[in-house]
Amino acid sequence: MKTFIFLVLLGIHGAAAVTHSLKYFYTASSQVPNFPEFVTVGMVDDVQIDHYDSNTGRAEAKQDWMNKVIADDPQYLERNTGIYSGTQTIYKVDIATLKQRFNQTGGVHLVQNMYGCEWDDETGEVKGYDQYGYDGEDFISLDLKTETWIAPTPQAFITKNNWDNNKAWIAQDKQYLTQLCVDWVKKYMNYGRSSLMRKELPSVSLLQKSPSSPVSCHATGFYPDRALMLWRKDGEDLHEDVDQGETLPNHDGSFQMRVELDLSSVKPEDWGRYECVFQLSGVKEEIITKLDQGVIRSNEKSTPLIAIIIAAVVILVVIIGGVGFFLYRKKSAKRPPSPVNNPEVMEELNPNA
Repeated sequence: MKTFIFLVLLGIHGAAAVTHSLKYFYTASSQVPNFPEFVTVGMVDDVQIDHYDSNTGRAEAKQDWMNKVIADDPQYLERNTGIYSGTQTIYKVDIATLKQRFNQTGGVHLVQNMYGCEWDDETGEVKGYDQYGYDGEDFISLDLKTETWIAPTPQAFITKNNWDNNKAWIAQDKQYLTQLCVDWVKKYMNYGRSSLMRKELPSVSLLQKSPSSPVSCHATGFYPDRALMLWRKDGEDLHEDVDQGETLPNHDGSFQMRVELDLSSVKPEDWGRYECVFQLSGVKEEIITKLDQGVIRSNEKSTPLIAIIIAAVVILVVIIGGVGFFLYRKKSAKRPPSPVNNPEVMEELNPNA
């Protein structure tokens, strides 16, 4: 759970998995410049649906289709605002408590909580989680199987003992994570189906920095992020000499990913045996890109073209400059000298000089 706040950017799933999720991220901070003391973000399938912070003091919807949810449930935003503002007060006390536990006085500190569920709409399997972090490190998390709290650090033992003894709260938390949370996932998926369930295939390119660099198969513009990208040789999936990159968001809400293949030990005549494969969840057809030197976009290939263009421009400038100077000299030879440069004219203009 390190770098907790950025878990929202992750979530790589296999292409065959059809899972939907609802997650909430709470972040309480102390002495962070230009940042609210408390922030809440709600996510459905890693798409933000609402936001609350201590500066605005109110919950706000972040998707157009959420207006339908609010129309059918007029108290939705007011109810969530009450939940978030109440949690804000609790977390402010928690930061003060944890600073004492860790023998800290001032400085920047963060308390973070991520809770929610994942639901497989094919198998019905449900995974729930409720995890807390402090200053970017794991602090305590709920084990739904044993219905106990896991404390990876000594400073969390007091919290673990107190929470383990609160059986009613654990039961309530488990019910939400495994039942109510899933009900909300289904509700949100129904309201936002046209957006959340859309399928957008990517454009795929082969990239290479230099002839000795690995070949990167890059896909961008796909949605959702539940996708798989791999290299194959003779129809068999490759695992060696392959570097799998992360799935990253684009500014327009789509995603991008890459997978690199090291060709240092591959003979040029064997390149045709390799192919890059992209699979998007819920789409049967694969996007297959054959490894072909002719389609690889490389910095090495673009450099000569740029050099040629620059050289041509320089030559053109020199030619134009030469012609211009020649015409200037020719014209100067035919016209009378400037009064400023002719001593006789200067003498007539200045007889007393």
